[in-house]
Amino acid sequence: MITLAWRRSACRNSRVDSAAARLSAAAFLASESPLRNSGGHLRCFGLIHPRPPSIRSPLRHHQQPAYHRSSSVSMSMASAHTHTNRLSLERSPYLLQHAHNPVDWYPWGTEAFDKAKSEDKPIFLSVGYSTCHWCHVMERESFEDEDIGRILSDNFVCIKVDREERPDVDKVYMTFIQATCGGGGWPMSVWLTPDLRPFIGGTYFPPTDHARRPGLKTVLSRILEQWQNNRPALESNGARILEALRKGTAVSANPGETPPPAPDVAQRCFQQLAHSYEEEYGGFRDAPKFPTPVNLMFLMSFWSVNRCSSEGGEALQMALHTLRMMARGGIHDHVAQGFHRYSTDVSWHVPHFEKMLYDQAQLAVAYITASQVSGEQLFAHVAEDILRYVSRDLSDKSGGFYSAEDADSVPPSGASEKKEAGAEKMEKREGAFCVWTAAEVRDLFPEVVERSSGATQADVFMHHYGVKEPGNVDPEQDPHGELGGQNVLIVRYSVELTAARFGLSVDRVSELLSAARAKMADVRKTRPRPHLDTKMLASWNGLMLSAYSRVGAVLEDKALLERAVQAATFLKENLWDAERQTVLRSCYRGEDMELQQISPPISGFLDDYAFLVSGLLDLYEASLQTQWLQWAEQLQLRQDELFWDQQDGGYFCSDPNDASILLQLKKGGEMDALI
Repeated sequence: MITLAWRRSACRNSRVDSAAARLSAAAFLASESPLRNSGGHLRCFGLIHPRPPSIRSPLRHHQQPAYHRSSSVSMSMASAHTHTNRLSLERSPYLLQHAHNPVDWYPWGTEAFDKAKSEDKPIFLSVGYSTCHWCHVMERESFEDEDIGRILSDNFVCIKVDREERPDVDKVYMTFIQATCGGGGWPMSVWLTPDLRPFIGGTYFPPTDHARRPGLKTVLSRILEQWQNNRPALESNGARILEALRKGTAVSANPGETPPPAPDVAQRCFQQLAHSYEEEYGGFRDAPKFPTPVNLMFLMSFWSVNRCSSEGGEALQMALHTLRMMARGGIHDHVAQGFHRYSTDVSWHVPHFEKMLYDQAQLAVAYITASQVSGEQLFAHVAEDILRYVSRDLSDKSGGFYSAEDADSVPPSGASEKKEAGAEKMEKREGAFCVWTAAEVRDLFPEVVERSSGATQADVFMHHYGVKEPGNVDPEQDPHGELGGQNVLIVRYSVELTAARFGLSVDRVSELLSAARAKMADVRKTRPRPHLDTKMLASWNGLMLSAYSRVGAVLEDKALLERAVQAATFLKENLWDAERQTVLRSCYRGEDMELQQISPPISGFLDDYAFLVSGLLDLYEASLQTQWLQWAEQLQLRQDELFWDQQDGGYFCSDPNDASILLQLKKGGEMDALI
């Protein structure tokens, strides 16, 4: 099952903890500002794992369209660039965002490794993804800074990795960061020896010292000092940490041990979820709250085999209540559909506004399943809405699906001011595309509603969705002041209660709210859109294939099922190398709107095979077309050949023969906890 949130606590394995202690004891950064998890916001979901490094051959660089360019908080739209590095030859939107930094970036591959060895330099590895807010901040503050760029380029071999393209690389070094820092997030910053062994790391660093947090310049200075004067200790320490991680993350069956019965395992999972369940608003644990649809699917499955028990009923209510509260919350985009990444508060109100493809896919399946087990039409409507958003905003004409939409965008006022002033910089804000002032709502809907005692359509809308004159965002959920005076729509009252409040019929209120949402969606089309990551990943497309197949089957919707077939055809034509019998990790939409591939392409990882097989089985069940079943069988056999551990059982997450991946990890280990 897919992991949806990185664990926030430190690893419980004592061997890894002792390694972290050794790191702290030896630490060259320990003087005044010990390097811990320095990341501003936790940008965590945890998805999947991967395979070998790809050595890029020179390719003509296709610049991205303007609306797809770097989504840095402050970005230049000038046509001329002072700097251009090797990332300009890449296809990943995240890597292209850094193609004009004054940093001599390399992609992950043998060219960078050979340079580090031949010049005997440490490696600076920076990992992120194109819709990551704090990745944009660190680029603007540090990687676009000439002095920092010079320090990095002169003293380190700098490697930039898109974690969505290379989850194998990300997983190894995030395991290191979690074990030694007690938490993790993106951007991830790790320093390696020339043979790729990590010796220190963190997440986001400001450019200069801030309060008790060391700045990147300070960190670089101390690392260089220790590399020159205390290198044997660094390398020895890194080797010990890596060995501890290898032991601590090993997953194998104990000889002669009988595995616990499946019902016992399910019972333990239920108890763990029940213990962390938040009763008032649903969901699990405190803020930030992630949707975790796999947990909700498990609870509904647990109910299906324990229908007569009180625990079965409790499991079902936990799942349904969580889904209802998320549907009402600000994490759900009430104007343009789809779900945001996570909520910064317990009530699902103020989200991190990024939208990810895999969330849409898994939530669509969870909602349609809830409609089946409960009979409530609300859940089916939400599932349909999610796919409406994906079809409109995340779909490629080839049949594939794009990866994500950014959280940050230019506020409407900022765009007009820039146009009038002819400025080259555009200041982005989180949520600018999605939020509303009370004045905007009143201006849009001034009409008085008949038989409402003088209330306007705006009054009805604002009451129902909690819109307030000073804004409805708690300042505690807006530490950077980006949402001051703004409103995140959240359903505060049912349609019935809103109707009673204004003396209107339920049908009339539903009609008013629907018309208002449609008009607001049109207004949104005039706003600057967030950056769109047009990378198409096999695994996430496999998840979306499942969503269209299952929702289409339940609703008997021919159009949704046709879209599922289109997606499966896209995957077979563009992300399946029939000659090599290999799934490819990704492909890309170029500036000229043609599909592109890097050379050589990145081979698929375990999740690419597993989610594609699952999607094909769902499509077969929905369509009864045997070609999809046959391909699923072929892929499953290939997955077994590539990733199954013949000695200890279980599947490796990435190619076990890839020498550049220092930890061969499996799903289900201590570092990969579900919640």
